[in-house]
Amino acid sequence: MSVVQSVDSVALLPAYLAAGTAVLVLITDLLLARPRVTVVVAGLGALGTAVGAALVGAAGERRTFCAGADCSWVFGGRAALVGAVVALLTLGVLGLSAPALRAGRSPVGEYCFLLACSMTGGVVLGAAGDLITLIVALETLTLPLYVLVGLRRGSLASAEAAVTFFVVSVVATSVTLLGAALLYAVTGGLHLDRLGALLAERPDLRDLPLTTAAVALLLVGLAFKVAAVPFHAWAPATYDGAPLPVAAYLSTASKLGGLVALLAVVQRALPADQTGPVLAVLAVLTMTVGNLVALRQRRTVRLLAWSSVAQAGYILAPLGALALAAGRTGEARSAAYAAAVAYAVFFVLLELAAFAGVTALRPVGADGGTLDDLRGAARQHPWRGVALGLALVGLAGLPPGLAGLFAKVTVVRALLDGGAGWLALVVALNAVIGLAYYLRVTAALWAPSTPPTAAGGAVAVPLVGVAAVVLAVATVAAVVVGVAPQLVLDLAGR
Repeated sequence: MSVVQSVDSVALLPAYLAAGTAVLVLITDLLLARPRVTVVVAGLGALGTAVGAALVGAAGERRTFCAGADCSWVFGGRAALVGAVVALLTLGVLGLSAPALRAGRSPVGEYCFLLACSMTGGVVLGAAGDLITLIVALETLTLPLYVLVGLRRGSLASAEAAVTFFVVSVVATSVTLLGAALLYAVTGGLHLDRLGALLAERPDLRDLPLTTAAVALLLVGLAFKVAAVPFHAWAPATYDGAPLPVAAYLSTASKLGGLVALLAVVQRALPADQTGPVLAVLAVLTMTVGNLVALRQRRTVRLLAWSSVAQAGYILAPLGALALAAGRTGEARSAAYAAAVAYAVFFVLLELAAFAGVTALRPVGADGGTLDDLRGAARQHPWRGVALGLALVGLAGLPPGLAGLFAKVTVVRALLDGGAGWLALVVALNAVIGLAYYLRVTAALWAPSTPPTAAGGAVAVPLVGVAAVVLAVATVAAVVVGVAPQLVLDLAGR
């Protein structure tokens, strides 16, 4: 019996635009050999991909490569959001890379081609409807980054970071593929929606040891991709050794891809009663370890890397509440998924802004340096310092960084609605811990280059540091007053 599949080219338009950008960049570099033109072509292609994804998503959900009700490509609102964000992140990273490319730090054609290939994987990932498409898209997003991390000429640290990233990523992919293979052996299916329906209807399949092993392997493999504790050790070394714009891409687009893949399998394929407790534990470990280790960092990129680890924990937290939300209304589960996606989007945009600020304050082609290198930088470059300060304040979840504040409130609200008040409390406590290093870096930007001492030998505290601490205390007090009654009700078994 043959199955006829239709191909909806409109649904595939964002993937066509992303892949076409990669091909066009390669041809432009080959024929013209003009670096500036190559970068412009890559930037226009990324912008066109973002616009195309938004337009296709606005027209409603479209499916293609379908066999009956099972489709390998589902392009709806969430896929459009992921595709547009990945393309915009690529455009931003190209902008950050332009000075280093002009200085000849990396080959322009190869650099732009690899970025466009990675962007293609991110666009496809958001629309993946089966495990094979999902894993291939995730690897298409990741594979070019092995080369980009090590593409800085004459840098041993860059080469070491590339090898570390390659080895860990290959192991993670192998584990993920093994989990997918075991799940196929149990169910005979690969489409996410069919897997979810089958495991929900057949408790005998869900309770098999082989199914448990498959779920565990899938979660572990994807946890490596998002640098969740205890599968995170590769991230700080890789970020610190990579060129700054590539580290920005790793911390934003690459992490977003891993989170989207994890969200897809958890929401649509795997049983919530099995994944929820595991993800809750991973979320607590990830945000706590990430924040505590970030407090001790003296290198800028390593601090941002550990901050990125902690932020991944906040994103995993709503997914960890799914086991409790499974017994509640569909609205509670939908709120958990929406909170995870919203936080991920706001986080990657703020993280890119933070890396942009660091890149702007450092010499062309240099690494992130130490926190002492940023001391007093805002006095010399006020606008760049303000941009970095606002990004850090946003990541901390403080006003005027309303995006970060909204994202944290959304996560806490989703956890309370899902019956995971204890996890909301852990998120709130970790957010307070995170204030320490975010505000420390922000205050250092306006501090004197040489710390002055007041009478009696006491170190003078910069006025901006005092204002930041007062603002932090006021914000935390407002959150406690607003959330505490609901938290008590939730803990009492509301």
